[in-house]
Amino acid sequence: MSRAEQPSRRTVLAAAVAAASVGAAAPSAAAAPPRAPQAPGRLVDNRAWTSYSDWRGGSAKGTRAVPGARPGLVIASPAGTADYTDPHTGKTATWEYATWTSPVHRLAVPSTEAIASWNAHTPAGTWLQVELTGTYSDGTDTPWYVMGRWAAGDQDIRRTSVDDQSDGKSSIWTDTFSIDDTASGLRLVSYRLRLTLYRTPGTRITPTVWRLGAMGSDIPDRFTVPPSTPGLAQELRVPRYSQEIHAGQYPEYDNGGEAWCSPTSSQMIIEYWGRKPTAEQLAWVNPDYADPQVCHAARFTFDYQYAGCGNWPFNAAYAATYKDLQGVVTRLGSLIDLETLIAAGIPAITSQSFLKTELTGAGYGTSGHLMTVIGFTADGDVIANDPASPSDEVVRRVYKRREWENIWLRTKRYNASGQVVSGTGGVCYLYFPAQLSPAQGRALAKVGVR
Repeated sequence: MSRAEQPSRRTVLAAAVAAASVGAAAPSAAAAPPRAPQAPGRLVDNRAWTSYSDWRGGSAKGTRAVPGARPGLVIASPAGTADYTDPHTGKTATWEYATWTSPVHRLAVPSTEAIASWNAHTPAGTWLQVELTGTYSDGTDTPWYVMGRWAAGDQDIRRTSVDDQSDGKSSIWTDTFSIDDTASGLRLVSYRLRLTLYRTPGTRITPTVWRLGAMGSDIPDRFTVPPSTPGLAQELRVPRYSQEIHAGQYPEYDNGGEAWCSPTSSQMIIEYWGRKPTAEQLAWVNPDYADPQVCHAARFTFDYQYAGCGNWPFNAAYAATYKDLQGVVTRLGSLIDLETLIAAGIPAITSQSFLKTELTGAGYGTSGHLMTVIGFTADGDVIANDPASPSDEVVRRVYKRREWENIWLRTKRYNASGQVVSGTGGVCYLYFPAQLSPAQGRALAKVGVR
């Protein structure tokens, strides 16, 4: 059975939360916390710290800001040492560490969900941790939640999400902060991010972080979305890779290629921007395997707790390991947003779920799948590089606009058993150059990414 026919771990968890919320008795009006006001027409709030002045703000303990064409944050003088026992290897090691905590960001959109993203260089002997804390609309605070422990490689630690984080009001589902009962009116109204940089004691090596941010959103429950009017006919020349030709390869990474839609899509766009692993980096891959860079992407996006390659921020962070690329996870509001990006030469990786009958020409159904949008036809239909294709040659697909926008933007759907389960509500990954052209900068700003 292909991955496209299996429920993703993320979707199973999200569906369980949705079912619990639907089945729970609604609190009385007097008991419900007041919902904070929401900016009219806005559903998503993006904030990122990227500039020299950004890094000089906040609270630093042992870190310092580095100026230049791409400003960043590094370890200056460690704040102390800490032992870390890797849950996936059992190995305990001592690390020097330093921290940086962002200023409070008040969300323009009081949010039901938040997803962090980061872009960093972690040479051997280093790694980092990203945490989030926030304030609810009832005036209480969340705990510090771990949003990810990450390294570009897998020799020092195993990159991992952290399960079983909850305070009874919100929970972390792999890579996503989520309000447990959205019907209560409770929302996240502000947050801070804390970055902890680690290195081998007694060395001068350091991680360098160029981008840290989060996307908060409050997407209303919806089975359908209004149709959009086509406004662009354009196609980008994006490399085409199939995940299916890797079926059975490296099963230690989520049972092989049939589950690799996310890293396969990531690799397509990384190469669209002219980046690629070196021969030395690919030396570990069996030389008999085609497209070894897809195997490489699967290994270095793999989340050892989630036991899969579909951790959204880990894919964005992987893209940013390539020279002068940035990666973010966000939500978009319409196909018009995608047209804006395509017109500026920026393809997007989108997350969607659907029954086989809901997307003409796909030939499969999925509880969670990533594909790459590369353009639009003259009729406004979506041109996508769909990695769930039997070969590289047939990866390019054209999907009906109305069908595609609905399966991508909805938050509720019926599965094959007739049960109500969740949709992704417009989630996508965006990868783009560190130094943007004016047109690229305008397009990203227009869809809410800066």
